[in-house]
Amino acid sequence: MSSKPPSSPYPPDRSDDAEADLDLGDLTDTLVEDVDWANRRSPRLALLRVEVQRSRFTGAELGESTLTDVTLADCRLDLVGLRFARLRRVVFRDCRMSGCDLYGATLEDVLFERCELREATFSAARIERVELRGCELAGLLGVDALRGARMPWNDVLANAPLFAIASGIEIVD
Repeated sequence: MSSKPPSSPYPPDRSDDAEADLDLGDLTDTLVEDVDWANRRSPRLALLRVEVQRSRFTGAELGESTLTDVTLADCRLDLVGLRFARLRRVVFRDCRMSGCDLYGATLEDVLFERCELREATFSAARIERVELRGCELAGLLGVDALRGARMPWNDVLANAPLFAIASGIEIVD
């Protein structure tokens, strides 16, 4: 039985005279490029139909946030706290997400494409239609929360040691 791939996010519906909003607050129908929001605290943030490109969130605290129809491309999201966040129709593309904390998060229709997820936390996360393509998963915590996720066969093979250890298999030579 094959699962259904994640749905794509709806793009922002920007007005012709829209200005770039450089404050990390609730955003709707916005394109954000080349901003530095490292170490910002914005718990319960709401992003709706937002595209973020080449931006830095390192160490930002975004717990309990809601991201709907969001695309993040070429962003640094390392050590970002997204505990108990709700992500719906979200794409992470070419993002550095090492140490990202998604503990207890709900992910629906989420695509991680060519992302570095080393030592990221997925413990207690709930997923539905999540796909990981070309991602680096070494040291990922909460591997069991990815049950039901989609991955290309080559990615499954590349991460076999991680999956084996998570399922209690002792690897010997």
